[in-house]
This record gives sequence, structure tokens and C-alpha cells, in this order.
Amino acid sequence: MASTTSTVVSLVCSTTSSYPPATVKSSATVHFRANSLPATDAAASSGKDQILGRRGLVFTLTAALPLLLPFSKCMEAATAAVESETNGYEVIKEEIRKVVSKGKAAAVLRLVFHDAGTFQLDDHSGGMNGSVIYELDRPENKGLKTPFKILEKAKSEVDAVKQVSWADMIAVAGAEAVSICGGPTIQVAMGRLDSKEPDPEGKLPEETLDASGLKQSFQTKGLSTQELVALSGAHTLGNKGFGNPTVFDNSYFKVLLEESVSSGSMSSMTGLPSDRALAKDDECLRWIKKYADDQNSFFEDFEKAYVKLVNSGARWKRL
Repeated sequence: MASTTSTVVSLVCSTTSSYPPATVKSSATVHFRANSLPATDAAASSGKDQILGRRGLVFTLTAALPLLLPFSKCMEAATAAVESETNGYEVIKEEIRKVVSKGKAAAVLRLVFHDAGTFQLDDHSGGMNGSVIYELDRPENKGLKTPFKILEKAKSEVDAVKQVSWADMIAVAGAEAVSICGGPTIQVAMGRLDSKEPDPEGKLPEETLDASGLKQSFQTKGLSTQELVALSGAHTLGNKGFGNPTVFDNSYFKVLLEESVSSGSMSSMTGLPSDRALAKDDECLRWIKKYADDQNSFFEDFEKAYVKLVNSGARWKRL
């Protein structure tokens, strides 16, 4: 009886973008089947079957080799891309830490909020796109030229090694500013593209808004009341009257409670009008109490809200 040897080689090469919010996959599957020729001489069928079976296998693998090479190249490219991204991220952090001190952290973090805070959920305009570098002369951005110049120096050093967008640079800088001051370690995805023009004016929440206005403004950006309160906790940094100005902790919420709950009102010297407004809102007050009692919960929620903020409106390059 004739012997038949069958070999199947299945190759799958997929490329998946590691950048939020979209994930793109493309795959190709190739099946290759080779059968050995039947032996015709019954007397020598056993020996020939073995020879032809081996030849069939060799033929199959030889034919499949060109198909294996693209798969290998695909894996090499993906690995190189990941290593390049990781190395680039470390270079950015290293250069940022050379120029951002604890005393400069609050200003750098404010630059993040003013770049990302223009996002509008309804038309996906604005957001974390580096456009703030074109908007520094706007009244609401007064004082941001200082952190811009600080990061400009670091960016020039990073660009000499690997080009980085302003959107990525600012997003990572804010995360490092928090970490430098003792806050949570925040990992920021890389790959944002920069805008070539300023965002529309009037998209940032005004400091004079009451709690209702603040919640409505943040909803237009896809951010919940909880995220509003958590992100506002960043005001613990800087000279706003909330604890140590260079330590990122939950002092912001403790002071809000002490001044608003104990005395019934807050000093006009403490925080912004928007900060004082939060303590007057029952829904916001619930989160203020939670974070005042549990710093770990604040850190966890701030990290999630920060990542969401710096991904809002971003356009991403692909592998």
C-alpha cells in the first residue's frame, strides 16, 4: 500500500498598535500542504515510502522557508519598535528630571492641564496635542511660558537622540512632576502627534465656575465628577494654601474639609474659587471626604484620571 506524508505549516503575523485609544490588527494566515508521491513498486514500497516521506517533508519545509522569513522580520520589527519606545521613554524621563525640580512641578503640571483641557467630547476637538505651545499669550495661559522654556531645554536634548512630540513631552513631564513630589508613579503611553495650530479659545474651565458649572464643563470633556475631584487634588502642589507646596499628597482634601466643614467657609486666600466651590457641593464633598481619609485611593484615582486626561483628543502614530 502506498504511503502518504502530509505536513501543514500555518504562519500568522499580526501587528497591533500599543497606543490608545484604538487598536489595529492585521493578520495573514497561510496554509501549505505537501503530499509525497505514491510508490508504484510493491516490492520496494516500504523503503520508498520512507524515502519519499522524508523528501516530501524536506520539500514542504524548503517551500515554506520563504514564508517564514517575513514572519521573522515582522517579529524583529515589533521587538525593535517596543525597545525603541522603551528607551525613548527613559531618555525623556531622564532629561525631564534634570530640569524639573519640586519647586517647578506645579507649573509643569499646569501646562499639562491647559494643553489637554481644551478637549471637547462632542466633536473630539482639542485635547492633548501640544497646541498649547501656540497658545501661551492667551490670558488663561499666563505664566506658562516658564514651564514651556523648562521643557524646551529638555526636549532639545531628547530630540538629539530620538524625536519626540510636544504632546508626549508634556504628558510625561506632568507624570514625572507628580512622582518627583512624592505622588504616584504614572506610566504614560507614547506616540501622540502634535497639532500644527492652536486649539479654539474658550474651552478651558474657568476658575470662577461654581460646582455645577465645573461638573458640566468636565462632562463635555468626558470626565466624571469623581475625576474632576481627583484631578483637582493636583492643586496640593504650588502656593495655593494646601499643605506643603512641593509635596504631592492628600492635603488638598484635608484642608478643604477643615476649612469648609469646620468653619463653614473657606478663606479667600486658600485655593481658587473653583476649589472652594467643590466643597459646597454634596456630590463633590463625598469624594473629598474619601480622599481626605484615604491617600492611597486618591493616588489610584488620580493616576487613572491623569492617564485618561492626557489621552483625551490625542491622535496616535502607528507602528
